Amino acid sequence: MNALTLIRYLVAYVFITSGTMKFVSVELSSTFLNLGFPYPIYFKNTVAIIEIVCGIFIFLNKRVKYTSIPLIAIMIGALLTTKAPLLQTSLISFAFQARLDIVMLALLILLFQNYHRNY
Repeated sequence: MNALTLIRYLVAYVFITSGTMKFVSVELSSTFLNLGFPYPIYFKNTVAIIEIVCGIFIFLNKRVKYTSIPLIAIMIGALLTTKAPLLQTSLISFAFQARLDIVMLALLILLFQNYHRNY
């Protein structure tokens, strides 16, 4: 197994798990309620479905380049809405809280740049 395949499996695992948790965790539901988006439950469910479906596609090595695009958008949105406000308190707090989001964003960009197969 090469490094890119391992990265693909790890990214898929994180998004399938994250999407599933959005359906079962009350704490995540309350987080979405506090973001101030209209229709937060529908928004949370939409994000969860996108994460699960795209995660499965990435795991199965199907349309990896194209399924990474909505996940990149989700990660940028998560950074901007939940992590960027932490910059007002301290850079260290932001760096700590945003570490997974930044790593996942970098790995998604890596998958996007390195997958050229459309099967």
